[in-house]
Amino acid sequence: MSTATPAMQIAVAKGDGIGPEIMDAALELFKAAGVMDHLHFRDVEMGASVFAKGNSRGMTDEAVRTVEDSGILFKGPMETPKGGGGKSINVTARKMWNAFANFRTFKTLPGVETVYSKAGINLDFSVVRENIEDTYGGVEHRLSNDMIQCKRLISAPGCDEVHRFAFQTARRLGIKKIHCGHKANIMKMTDGLFLERFKMAGRDFEEIEQADVIVDALCMNLVVKPQQYQMIVLPNLQGDIVSDLCAGLVGGLGFAPSANIGNHISIFEAVHGTAPDIAGKGVANPTSLILSGMMMLRHLGLTRHAAIIENALLATLESGVHTGDFGDKSKPSVGTRDFTQAIIKNLGNKPTTVAPTPVPEASTPALTRPPKPAGPQVIRTFKNLVRHVVGCDIYLDSPLSPLALAEEMQRACADTPFKLTLISNRGTQVWPTGSVYTECVDYYRVRFELKENVAPGSFGQSRCVALMDKIAESFTICSYELLRTFDGVKGYSLAQGQ
Repeated sequence: MSTATPAMQIAVAKGDGIGPEIMDAALELFKAAGVMDHLHFRDVEMGASVFAKGNSRGMTDEAVRTVEDSGILFKGPMETPKGGGGKSINVTARKMWNAFANFRTFKTLPGVETVYSKAGINLDFSVVRENIEDTYGGVEHRLSNDMIQCKRLISAPGCDEVHRFAFQTARRLGIKKIHCGHKANIMKMTDGLFLERFKMAGRDFEEIEQADVIVDALCMNLVVKPQQYQMIVLPNLQGDIVSDLCAGLVGGLGFAPSANIGNHISIFEAVHGTAPDIAGKGVANPTSLILSGMMMLRHLGLTRHAAIIENALLATLESGVHTGDFGDKSKPSVGTRDFTQAIIKNLGNKPTTVAPTPVPEASTPALTRPPKPAGPQVIRTFKNLVRHVVGCDIYLDSPLSPLALAEEMQRACADTPFKLTLISNRGTQVWPTGSVYTECVDYYRVRFELKENVAPGSFGQSRCVALMDKIAESFTICSYELLRTFDGVKGYSLAQGQ
């Protein structure tokens, strides 16, 4: 009777464009390294072909079931519909399966020439990106003829999950310092919360030095002196931009692995494009997907296999073997298959010009998943806060001047508990004070707050709704937000210039 451990199931989506070629290369390498003794790869349908059949999700129901049963998706690059309302399958997958943390590593590789390698500067750092929230919620509305809105959503639980992952990963890898990148100097509430929760999470990891850096300064620093960073954690949109910048420091997206980590389901993928111009020509560089595959192997406990493959890849790059997108142009490039075969021939070898990856004596394959939830989970950080409605922001589509609009709004609220306190346009105050040089569009924020003789908590949101209803009789309302205090602290921001 066999006592072999059953192979873990891995869902594989080969992707679009060059995706099938580089995925076949990665799987061929894994097979040669003995990975197939532990993992069983099962193809699933995702991407352009599924979109073409009218499936707006970009993945079949069977693909969804397979991924959810296995807990791991290994995927090639996939096309993102441009315009027309179609959603990115990459973002859909991360959000649907709550892969809340994107983790990328950036290392100087032998044979991959950059301005830093020429200067003898070896880079080795990581970026952790919040992966679910921010503007990637894709909540957008056309509000007026000239104005379109995208909502930026940042939650305390979302911040806590990504920060906890960053600190735990840093501890596991021996990283001594983490920077939190942010724009809290401008977005004081959203990025302010991200920074605040970073500091809170850090209290449990006192051995790790913690610092924060404004994201624009971070981008400059990454170009000028990238070696000063070990790990950077960022909100979603900023992290997306910064992680691609970091890829450029080590040779491009073709050399950047990517893992999307969740409690139940994790996704490992190539982060470069589908390169349709070279698809099917057998010349694509599979390095990014191979590196992502090694992240997957380590995630699954196949650390020995990952180390052996990594050393073989480093030895191959060191020898000068290269595809057409990088390397010594005086030497002939090779295609995808020959590049892969060169790595296979180097299995068991180690690089000599760079430090080899330590090879554990054995792998311990395992995938631990919490029990499957019965339904979508509601997670909360701040509970039992005293909340009071203290006013509302009503957004109007109006051609009036700020002064004329103010006169109309003051009449509208005269017999209500509210007074007009602010009119802004594109976030800049234009009433009661402002500048004649401020250009306005057809979209105003009109702010009403409690009169001095009205106590917070003396009524609920219905009075705000009644005010909005009254204004709607004469004006076009685009949107509406309640103003609240939470334990006496304002839950809303000031306008620029206020």
